[in-house]
Amino acid sequence: MSSPPLAPPGWSRWLVPPAALSVHLSIGQAYAWSVFKVPLQSALHLDGTQSALPFQLAIVMLGLSAAFGGTLVERNGPRWAMTVALICFSSGFLISALGAGTRQFWLIVLGYGFVGGIGLGIGYISPVSTLIKWFPDRPGMATGIAIMGFGGGALIASPWSAQMLQSFGTGHSGIALAFLVHGLSYAVFMTLGVLLVRVPRTAKPVESGPSAVEGVQVSARGAVRTPQFWLLWIVLCTNVTAGIGILEKAAPMITDFFSGTSTPVSAAAAAGFVALLSAANMAGRIGWSSTSDLIGRKNVYRVYLGVGALMYLLIALLGDSSKPLFVLCALVILSFYGGGFATVPAYLKDLFGTYQVGAIHGRLLTAWSTAGVLGPLIVNWIADRQAAAGKHGPALYGLSFGIMIGLLVVGFAANEFVRPVHARHHVPAPREAADAQRHQSA
Repeated sequence: MSSPPLAPPGWSRWLVPPAALSVHLSIGQAYAWSVFKVPLQSALHLDGTQSALPFQLAIVMLGLSAAFGGTLVERNGPRWAMTVALICFSSGFLISALGAGTRQFWLIVLGYGFVGGIGLGIGYISPVSTLIKWFPDRPGMATGIAIMGFGGGALIASPWSAQMLQSFGTGHSGIALAFLVHGLSYAVFMTLGVLLVRVPRTAKPVESGPSAVEGVQVSARGAVRTPQFWLLWIVLCTNVTAGIGILEKAAPMITDFFSGTSTPVSAAAAAGFVALLSAANMAGRIGWSSTSDLIGRKNVYRVYLGVGALMYLLIALLGDSSKPLFVLCALVILSFYGGGFATVPAYLKDLFGTYQVGAIHGRLLTAWSTAGVLGPLIVNWIADRQAAAGKHGPALYGLSFGIMIGLLVVGFAANEFVRPVHARHHVPAPREAADAQRHQSA
């Protein structure tokens, strides 16, 4: 498992994205967590902040495991990483099933949040470096195809989970059975990626294309010492916080916004809204990341952060007056959210090269861990406090939306300061070439 097979002569590089998709579509179930929030709150007597804990911890562990495991992924290869992800992610669901069945919420937090979160992090970065090396000519598109799966996972998981809860019941035993089915099903599906993944035999997988190791090359250790890394950390953190704040509470949020109107939103429609957000998240990952290959990474992040702030402002001011406007603005925000994730590996490749881009990407995902706490905490904590004060409907979210707008403005400013990496951080070409040769020989 620690030494994935080299691609045989004539192997099509287009077989690698499906291997990545099998993993990312599975772990993308995390984005459907909001479907379980209300049933868990009812079955285990939790409030909104408590029911968000498994999701929040999972995102924290995603970033931490990606950061600390990034070097191991680079060293051991994508097959090893996908196997670790499969074991952890599936086991997390099985532990959560035990927790729901015995009404021990801490087991759900441990299983889905801690163990499953490790699977999220390792699985998320497992194909990124390999894809960039297979597609040095179109890195934004390549990573967008794979990371699209993570955004689209909820498109499958949301209606699937809702149907299981309808069939099994929304009590603790029904939730436990749904978790069990998830764990077993995803284990089978992720196995396809483990079996299919291959690494390129040379640094130039397409004869007419560029080499994967040409241009600036910076080590992971060197990258974290540059201002560019930390500016991108701020950019990613603010963009993710803004998106995840809506995504984690999507179903309850749209219900609250229109609860006092003549057209309230049903539970089924709210679940459909979650699926629509997942579709926008998924489309943004391939659409915006491919666009970044044409207009540049900095320009596309200007769109994510600047237009994203405008969308939040429109929801805050006019969201409850028009259901189509609310849905449209939320879809745009989630497309930017997904696009930000899919574009950042190519942004890192542009700045730091392919030398240790997987490890650098893993370290950058600590921004996601931070955002995974900030986004849900801001929205849920403020909504709980506003509800306790007797407020309802859109008034539950006005303050949190204002905070999101401020964060996006900060991210926009950070992106403007990104410049090429100074030559003192570059890895000498002979050393990089020697490392690449050693990896191929192994």
